Amino acid sequence: MMNNRQLAEAFTLIADLSEIKGENIYKTLAYRKAADSLLNLGREASEYWKEGKLNDIPGVGKAIAEKIDELLTTGKLEFLERLKKEVPPGLVEWLPIPGLGPKRAALIWKTLNITTFAELEAAARAGKLRDLPGMGAKSEAAIVEGIESLSRRTVRIPLGRAYPIAQALIAEFKKVKGVVDAQPGGSLRRMRDTVGDLDILVASKDPAAVMDMFVKLPRIHRVLGKGPTKSSIEFNDGLRVQLWVHPPQEFGTALVYATGSKEHNIRLREMALAKDLSLSDHSFKNILDGSEIFCATEEEVYETLGLPWIPPELREDRGEIQAAKANKLPKLIQRKDIKADLQMHSTWSDGKLSMLEMARLAAKRGMKVIAFTDHSVSLGVTGGLSMEKHKKQAAEIRKIQKQLGDSILVLHASEVEIKADGTLDYPDDFLASLDLVLASLHTSLRQPREKVTQRVINAIRNPHVDIIGHPTGRLIPGREGADLDMEAVLNAAAETGVAMEINAHPARLDLNDLHARRAKELGIPIAINTDAHSEEDLDMLPYGVATARRAWLEPKDVINTWTPKKLLDWLKKRGR
Repeated sequence: MMNNRQLAEAFTLIADLSEIKGENIYKTLAYRKAADSLLNLGREASEYWKEGKLNDIPGVGKAIAEKIDELLTTGKLEFLERLKKEVPPGLVEWLPIPGLGPKRAALIWKTLNITTFAELEAAARAGKLRDLPGMGAKSEAAIVEGIESLSRRTVRIPLGRAYPIAQALIAEFKKVKGVVDAQPGGSLRRMRDTVGDLDILVASKDPAAVMDMFVKLPRIHRVLGKGPTKSSIEFNDGLRVQLWVHPPQEFGTALVYATGSKEHNIRLREMALAKDLSLSDHSFKNILDGSEIFCATEEEVYETLGLPWIPPELREDRGEIQAAKANKLPKLIQRKDIKADLQMHSTWSDGKLSMLEMARLAAKRGMKVIAFTDHSVSLGVTGGLSMEKHKKQAAEIRKIQKQLGDSILVLHASEVEIKADGTLDYPDDFLASLDLVLASLHTSLRQPREKVTQRVINAIRNPHVDIIGHPTGRLIPGREGADLDMEAVLNAAAETGVAMEINAHPARLDLNDLHARRAKELGIPIAINTDAHSEEDLDMLPYGVATARRAWLEPKDVINTWTPKKLLDWLKKRGR
């Protein structure tokens, strides 16, 4: 019988093929919503089916319930089989290509009679797409670039998806009798922006109880392996999780071993060998006499090597061991250090809550200063504000500031579009009237490197711009950022004192950790902002802080840690 993942795949395929066929957008959205609901169900859809309650599944109405019934009864769906005859399923592989889309996919298929990814790439490179209606050389080049971009992508999981899943699993493991501790490992514990399979380590004297619980988790598609100390599963959505259970006295070495990058761990083993010790995930073993040193904590592991504890985010072999030896590890920024959020949106543009609601929620989370950066006018899809609407928003901010009193300071700002021609959305005299200006790229990200770089540098050199928001414009995992000459961008920021943003939303995390560390080296102020459009988004801040920690940032490097007075003084010096 089909499981949730297989059912979801069927409805996703229906949505994709229907979109290429040109069906009503609301129909395709209904199928996608059903697929998403199936992937996130707490139990198998077949159980609802047996109870006659398919309609209780969110997003499943009568028509989709009938299709689920047919799939569960026969393992096939006549509707989908007919659709496959009308639209070649191979076209679905084209849809992730940036710059293509379902309408163009259909046009290329029907006009050139090609149906495979390889045929599409060959046609694009041979110049066969440019003469199609509505295309041209630029569109053809964009498709070639999109194909190349797609080939560079990995199947890694965005941090924003992996982290909450891991935390939920860890909470379940900690309920099992005998469990002393549970932690994520690998790139997730290092808080990389994407991760591979989830690795989780548990300290327990009773591994069998943990393993039994693990392989019986809901929404499991299959158990890939089960052993006395290691097991692997695959969930219905394809996510794989590996679990190791270690005795509590070995948990320190196990966690160090499982957390660091390959290069970091090699350096630790080299240091151990210099002390006649062999380091494994179980213990230090003395090479000379075979005796063992067990470490229940990571601190004991590093202490045995003559080092202070190194925070997980730094364990990439980027100089952290040398800094630890010299006692020069940074005092990394923490979530509690953040007192300001300088990019958020309200119902004045594309936010879901009013400014008063957002302000109260931010104050509840410890913010002392917030800036409403509702979008500028040219980003029409977001309901961008005209200058006249901005003036009305300013008046409302003055009203709500009186209601809020001293609990939080509200700044009137704007996320101003850096347009394709390199100019900003508003004239300088209007920008000067705002409390803060954050300039961002959202469109024309595929411009040639020199042109898109110059756009950002133009914004940096505008005397009224204070922060560059999510500098590359990337979206994880689906969209690469603009091909910026980041060194030129950062040098311009260093010259002008403009702050560069680490956008905390896990779909962005932009600047990335490497660029943020370079910004620190150049003395550029860094802002960590949520870019919140809802209450849930306000809780994305830890992801931005994690990126900052990977960049070796300390509180002094981040303007969001400043007191309201210091922040206002900085803005005043910038001409506010």
